[in-house]
Amino acid sequence: MPTQRKPFTRRDFLAASGHVGLGVAGIGLLGAPAIVLAEGRRPTVEGGVMSGDVLPDRAMLWGRASMPSRMLIEVADNPEFRGARQLPWIDVLPGTDLTGKIDATGLQGMNTVHYRVRFAALGDSRAASEPVVGRLQLPPSQPRDIRFVWSGDVVGQGWGIDESRGGMRTWETMRQVRPDFFIHSGDTVYADGPLEAQTELPDGGVWRNIVTPAKQKVAETLDEYRGQHAYNHLDANFRRFAAEVPMLAQWDDHETTNNWYPQEILDNDLYTEKNVALLAARGRQAFLEYMPIRMSTSAPQRIYRRFSYGPGMEVFMLDMRSYRGPNSANLQRAESAATDFIGANQFRWLRQALVDSTATWKIIAADMPIGMVVPDGESFEAIANNDPGRPLGRELEIARLLQAIRDDDIQNVVWFTADVHYTAAHHYAPERASFKAFKPFWEFVSGPLHAGTFGPSEMDATFGPEVMFAKAPPEGQSNLPPSAGYQFFGQADLDAESETLTVRLKDSEGKTLHTQVLEPEPRVASA
Repeated sequence: MPTQRKPFTRRDFLAASGHVGLGVAGIGLLGAPAIVLAEGRRPTVEGGVMSGDVLPDRAMLWGRASMPSRMLIEVADNPEFRGARQLPWIDVLPGTDLTGKIDATGLQGMNTVHYRVRFAALGDSRAASEPVVGRLQLPPSQPRDIRFVWSGDVVGQGWGIDESRGGMRTWETMRQVRPDFFIHSGDTVYADGPLEAQTELPDGGVWRNIVTPAKQKVAETLDEYRGQHAYNHLDANFRRFAAEVPMLAQWDDHETTNNWYPQEILDNDLYTEKNVALLAARGRQAFLEYMPIRMSTSAPQRIYRRFSYGPGMEVFMLDMRSYRGPNSANLQRAESAATDFIGANQFRWLRQALVDSTATWKIIAADMPIGMVVPDGESFEAIANNDPGRPLGRELEIARLLQAIRDDDIQNVVWFTADVHYTAAHHYAPERASFKAFKPFWEFVSGPLHAGTFGPSEMDATFGPEVMFAKAPPEGQSNLPPSAGYQFFGQADLDAESETLTVRLKDSEGKTLHTQVLEPEPRVASA
């Protein structure tokens, strides 16, 4: 049995998180010298800073404090913070696990936003943390080149942060391509995947995880779910990336537990709480606290949303977890609540949003693939049911969506996803399909970011997919560690002049494995 590694303490966490972001400024918010105070009175910024849900004039800014304190943020259009503007403050308290999010408005006209976060002790503003800085690109209002990256699946199957192997290195590889934004395609944590301090590798080496108390068991309490997300911030690669690249995050199953659906009662001895709806509520709260997501006051639990990136691109973030019916044999002949996957309200929202969009490219960020067979024991976890005939079960809802895209003449729709722990490019076409009432389209898959690698999946012929490229472990091998070289992300580049969209599938070293150049459909002249 492997020896137990010394636990990662709070002191270790604070020491690690003191060197985060793009750099630490040595002056106070208004330029005054930092006041030397006892360490116990001064908050620290834990785990770096993040931005997300960026709009042309605003962005969500995130930070976490070491103690109850006041969150103070400045924004500027230059890295020296000349003429910086201080945003309204908020208090961060244990009720949000000391996380704070501010919707920074009034950013129009700033192509690059520089922001500086610090925390001040409640009742003593002199006792303030050293600031941590970040930056972000705002979406354009005029045509310009745009680059985004996407992936998912973080700290899964027992593969945590091994600092002797460089930590979660794919985050750094993605940062180096300088994307405008990142689509996190779900499984942002593995709340159902405890970590061991050491794992022996097939080549005789040893994988050594940083282990925290929350990562030593399956998450059930709210604090345990919070600890899953806090763990990722221990990685220096993640902190650097998050400080520079805005995140558009969605969730899938492992933010709660494997393959869950809202009606489920667990049959799993690792859990004392069997009610999945309760576990999911706790997992959702932790996810929303730790992700830079803007929640609507009219729909405070809604995770699906949309983001415009100028005339060239709009991104539609789906939630394929919250509204689904139970996993089943997935062969129902008629639609009902049991065959829902995105649900009626989200379906109506997506269809109308696609109709209303004037962007050349409509990017659908899905947390699960369409034609890949993803089993859940004798049931099915995703859309496909491994029956090549006409649509059945959850395929009925997707068939209706694809037909609506055709009937509404919505152009240039491309799907991006992760979930299956390998990378692939799929082309769907009606001439190869059992169901034919849809336009041809592409689906690109890439992941994991830092988890075990599996695959490839079987493909269901109902919507006529053709695998144009795939890279997965060799036959007979599965759950390969990140050190095996099968970690993947994707990169998409929009050329403003030609409006071509170039999609590249890449590995953790940044090597391009496959390139697909997509030409836009000709614009339809208005009557």
